[in-house]
Parts: sequence; C-alpha cells; structure tokens
Amino acid sequence: MEENGLAEELDLTFVDECVGVIGRTEDKVLAILQAMQDHYGYLPESAMERVCEITDITPASIMGIGTFYDQFRHTPAGKHIVRVCVGTACHVKGAQDVYNAFLRHLDIPEGEDTDVKREFTIEKIACLGCCTLAPAMQIGDVTYGHLTAETVGGVLEDYLRYEQQSRKGKEAAKKHRGRKDRDVRGEIRIGLGSCCQARGSGKLNEAVEKALAETGINARLKHVGCVGMCYQTPLLEVVLPDGVSYLYAKVNPEDARAILLRHFKVRGVGRKIAGSISNALDTIVTGRDGEAAVQRHSVDVRDGHVADFLGRQKNIATEHCGNISPVDIDEYLSYGGFDGLKKVVGMSNEEVIGELEKSGLRGRGGAGFPTYLKWKTLCSQEDRTRYVVCNGDEGDPGAFMDRMLMESYPLRVIEGVTIAARTVGATHGYLYIRAEYPLALRRMTEAIAACRKRGFLGDDILGGGWGVDLQIVAGAGAFVCGEETALLSSIMGRRGMPWLRPPYPTKQGLWGKPTLINNVETYAQVSWIMRNGGSAFAAMGTEKSRGTKVFALAGKIARGGLIEVPMGVTIRQIVQDIGGGIEKGLGFKAVQVGGPSGGCVPAALSDIPVDYESLTEAGAIMGSGGLVVLDESDCMVEISRYFLEFTQNQSCGKCTFCRVGTRRMLDVLERLCSGRGEEGDIERLEHLSRMVKASSLCGLGKTAPNPVLSTIKHFRDEYEAHIQGRCPAGRCKAMVTYSINDQCIGCTICAQHCPVDAIAMVPYQKHQIDNDKCTRCGVCKNVCPAEAVEVK
Repeated sequence: MEENGLAEELDLTFVDECVGVIGRTEDKVLAILQAMQDHYGYLPESAMERVCEITDITPASIMGIGTFYDQFRHTPAGKHIVRVCVGTACHVKGAQDVYNAFLRHLDIPEGEDTDVKREFTIEKIACLGCCTLAPAMQIGDVTYGHLTAETVGGVLEDYLRYEQQSRKGKEAAKKHRGRKDRDVRGEIRIGLGSCCQARGSGKLNEAVEKALAETGINARLKHVGCVGMCYQTPLLEVVLPDGVSYLYAKVNPEDARAILLRHFKVRGVGRKIAGSISNALDTIVTGRDGEAAVQRHSVDVRDGHVADFLGRQKNIATEHCGNISPVDIDEYLSYGGFDGLKKVVGMSNEEVIGELEKSGLRGRGGAGFPTYLKWKTLCSQEDRTRYVVCNGDEGDPGAFMDRMLMESYPLRVIEGVTIAARTVGATHGYLYIRAEYPLALRRMTEAIAACRKRGFLGDDILGGGWGVDLQIVAGAGAFVCGEETALLSSIMGRRGMPWLRPPYPTKQGLWGKPTLINNVETYAQVSWIMRNGGSAFAAMGTEKSRGTKVFALAGKIARGGLIEVPMGVTIRQIVQDIGGGIEKGLGFKAVQVGGPSGGCVPAALSDIPVDYESLTEAGAIMGSGGLVVLDESDCMVEISRYFLEFTQNQSCGKCTFCRVGTRRMLDVLERLCSGRGEEGDIERLEHLSRMVKASSLCGLGKTAPNPVLSTIKHFRDEYEAHIQGRCPAGRCKAMVTYSINDQCIGCTICAQHCPVDAIAMVPYQKHQIDNDKCTRCGVCKNVCPAEAVEVK
C-alpha cells in the first residue's frame, strides 16, 4: 500500500478492536481518531477508510473532524513527539527561540518537523497549562520547564535516560506501599501535579519511597493536590503525630533521606543506613526558631514570602489545598466532601437556586453570567431530557486554573456537577477536558470510578431514587471549543464550530435538548456554597462580583502560581504583595488579563479592583482567570501581534468577519513589527476591531480585538514608534541590531553560547557580531558577564 509517499503494510486490526470498545455511532468519531493517532502516531488514510466501513461515521465526517483539530496528524511522526508550548507566558519568555533551537539541534530540514532518523518530531502547542515553568515543553506525558536555547540537547538526553530507567527502583517503593498503615508515626506529603512533576517532584517521590523502605521509618507517604506555590516546587511537607508540620521547598531528591531522619526515629536494620549518613546531617540540616530547614533548598511554613503568598488568599474552590489527596474518596468525605450534595437532596430545586442567587456566584468561565439564572432557565424547560456539561477545555494561553482544579480536586468538581444535575433534572453529563492535560484526564477518570463505586454517581444516588452518570470527552486541540456551542458540537461528533444564539443551550443544546454548561471553577465552588450557605459566599468580594476567583499568576513575576483571592483585590496587591513583584529587578509594565479574549492593563492602573466591571472599564475582561505579568522589556505591539496570530489561527472560519477581519488585522500588526508600518495603521486597526467585534458570530471573534484595542488605548506611543521604524522595548527583531561595546573582556562566553556561530571566538579581544548570521535570540546578552552586548 502506498500512503503519503511511504510504502507500508498497515495492520488494521487495531481499528476493528478500538471501534469495538469505543462504539460505532457518529458521536464517537473524536475518541476513535484519538485512539488511532495514539496507536499509529498519525491518522493513516486506510485506517480512516476502515472506520467508515464498520461504523455510522461518514467519510465527510471523519475527514472534517480529522482536519479541524490541531491534535491530529496526517503524516507519520517520529518515535517521540516534542511539543513546545507557545502560550503567552512561554512566548514572552522566549518559546520561539527554544523551538528554533530544537530544529537546529536535531538538524531538521527547513519546512519539515521530523529529523532524518525519525526519532523526534517537533510541534508547537498553544498552551500546556504549565505557565509558571515557561518556557515549557512536553514529551509524551513528561513536561520540562524553564527551557533555554542552550538546554534543549540536555532535555532530550534526559528524556531518553528517563525512558530507559523509569522502572528502576520501583521494587523498594512497592515494598513500602505494601506495608499496612498501623502504628504510622507521621505523614509525608508531596504534590504530584503537572507543574510539580515537571520541577522534579516525581523523582523526589521516588527518593522518599526508597528512603522509607531502606530506613524502616513507619510514616505514611501521601500525594496531595496543588498548594499553588509553583515557584517553590518541589514541595515536601512533614506532619508529625502531634500536628506540627514542616514545609520544605525546592527539595532535591538527594535531600529526602536527611529530611526524614531529621524528624523520624529509625528502627531495625534502617539504623545502620542512618548511621552512615549521620555526619552529613549537620551540614544538610539547619534549624531556625525550632523549625527545620534544608540548606539552600527549603522554606518553613513561617517564612515571610510564603506567608505573603498564602496568607492573603481565601480558599473556596481550592479548599484544603496541600492537605487532601486528589482521588482518596474516604479522605474527601472526612473533610466534608459530598455534604453539599447530601444537603441538596433534601432541598427543592427552587431552594437550591435560591441559595445560588443569594451567593451572587457568576460563571467563572469568562462572561460572568449569573449562575442561578442559567440553572433556573433550564429548570423551566418542558423537555424532560436534559444534559449537564462541565467545560474543562481551558484553551487560553497563560491559564491553568481548571487544570490545577481537576488534578487536585476532581471529587469536588464531580460533586458540583452532580448537584447541578440533581437540580436541573439531568440524568447524563459530560466532562469536556483538553487532551493536552493528561494528568487531569487521569485524575478525573479515577475520581468518576470512585464515585460510581461508592454510590455518588449511577442510577440511585444516596438512595434517593434519582441518578446521573458522567462521561469524559477529551478535546483535540481547538481553542474555539471553549465557546459553549462549539464545545457541544464537538461532543456530538461534529467539527467544533459555534452556532448562532438564540436559542441558547439551556433551551436547545446537545441533540436539541436543554443543556446546562458551566466551567470547572464554577462547579468547584457550588459544593462549598451548598455546604456553607449562599450568604457566606456573598460576604466576600464586591457588590456585583461576589466570592472568590482563582487566578493563574505567571509571566515576569517573582512568585508565580495558582492563587484564589476575594473579588475586589487590586492588581497591585496580586502582583506586588502576593507575586513578589517583577523578577530580575525590571519595571512592572502591564498585566495581560483574560487570555486572547482579554486585554492589557498598564501598571498605571494597577490599583483598580479585579472584578468584572472594573476590568471591562479598563479595556480587558476577567476571562477564565489568566494573569500574565509583563515587564519593561516586553513590546506591547508585539504582544498584540502574538494574540491576533493565535486567534486568527484558531478561528473556525465559519463567519467572514472573524476569518477575514482577524487576518487583515494581523497583516497590519506584522507590518508594524517588521519595521514597515505606515501612517494610518493605528486607525486601520481600530476600524477593523470595531467591525470584527460587532459582526462576529461567537465570543472568539467578538473578543479577538480586545488585546489590540487595550494596547492602543494604553500604549499608543509604542504603536507610533513602530510606524517610525522603532521598537522602544527592543523586542521586534527586524528593528534591532545586536553589537558588542568596549566593555567586552574577551572571555569568549558569548561566542561559545551563540547558537548560529554569529560571533567568532577571539580570546582576550573585543568580539564582533555578524549581523547577517545573527538571529537576535538574545543569548549573547543573557550570558555576557560584562554587560557588553547592546541592543539598538
């Protein structure tokens, strides 16, 4: 058989097997294609033809789906696929330079994405949701963060070693896990979220398991959810039987044994092992006010920075953060889990909706629509076949709130969805989750299974004679599917394209039936409201924006992570007090709020409260909650170009104003960033923005101009400078040159690190940059110890 120029005999047995497991109806097309790509590495034409032969799926449907979503490939890939994140936080920290470095390192021919040995395929991905690790990348299920153009080779080598050695050392871990929990003398908590694992918590976990097995220490190792302090990971907390706890940050695996021996007595043969390292304890472990700390690596719970980060927060959706194991249903119940659902079972639908109205909860997915009103509208529908949907398609570059909530609190999300289903009379529900979030998918799958087993999902929940079941649908890489009608189209096995509203999904949603859609954070707050009452939630926040909001704090910030704060806190309080200000001592310039649909709020307005109304007045929107902090080295025109490139690429193409209008806007922005700006370009952008906002079909197009309009409003001088051929921030490569001044000491470091050999190595002499070769990557400036590299 000849396919894509490659002669091969394709075994189609897998297609028959996967269809047998997944199903033959049209709505199963997305899952079937995902399974085939996982198996073959791409979508072979013959495999898709076979699907059409044995299912109800038509050739038009399978080809339409296969070409619509970014996840799917139609040409063979290498053995390993490297996905380089180009989300907002990664973009402003040099993701494009990292991507180019991978291409150079693997010697991938121009226009190709796979090396000649077919070992690695390099792809860009819109966002991995690991914004605090920017720039980040993913190979398989392994994520690496804080990449530079110089570290790409080491990362690939590390991954290959990981593949070979991932199973080593597991026996000792199994031995420890096999011990019963009786006479446990304390607890060791390690966070194993995506960000934590990317920073080394997986290796730390293995080191702790090994140390426990070797020393005989009888302490429980517990995997907990996100604490939010991504900037301090890997985190390890020791909780003693008397409740006293010690929190360690940035812990290296080699420190694990010393930490355990500091807090726990060793018994049996473990004493000999402990004795062999007792001398090392004096140099590794230090004390401060009775609290333990590992030299250079740890922060105790009373550290001022930690208190600033955690102490100003209010945990509702993130309740019990760092204390509770994500999928341990018994522990969840011990913390009051499902008490909200139990309470709702004894309430009328009107009473439940009344509590929501009293709480003032507004949808946390971006638009801020009153939650009670959406639920009330659906309850009033005559059609008794109803669905409930959780929107976990968090596609905003720079946002990772929903990922963290699903990884850390899946049972709370499920409880919220179940409360909604009980209230609106739905018997079936869907959780639509990004395929780019493998850990969230796994945790939610495990949580659903646990709930079914314990009677919190199924036909007869809590013995009340009512039931609901939930099904996970994995997205396939389409930002537009964050829009509710596009998401419903995707669940039904169609291209993720929005439809004209009204009618709204509460009247005609999935398969024409009334459907309730809320996002992950909204559902995560519902159970707390039902348990504590709507008035308790309404007591926080502002008059029109009640309660708390979860934000992803990333970008040029000293302390990035996941935060939950009362509505009404100011941008300055978030950036300066919680986030610790700008890293590397640069000036705070702006914060990008709400992803591609949001806008840039300048530092001059940082005292405005973060609520729906105030952000709208500033030219931004709340969005789902991404906060990407920008410093004085960022170019606001280039940031606008980046967002327009994203939204233009992600436009479904259904309506002309979004498809063509965003393309015209991007043309102008690209011209400005390349030094070819023209008089009148600012006015052209403003005119096009008004047309696209007014005439686009869905929220993607209507909000796409927001980054452009907000930056023109607050940074018009930068646009005017670009028309004159200048980039004040020095970020637009076409308008800057790199040179070396007389401060050069001839150390050759710049020449050694230049990825394109644009600097000749001449020891003890002033170096020169060949601007014909120079790619303006900035590596030489970053590594120069004498600050001899200038950008003009």
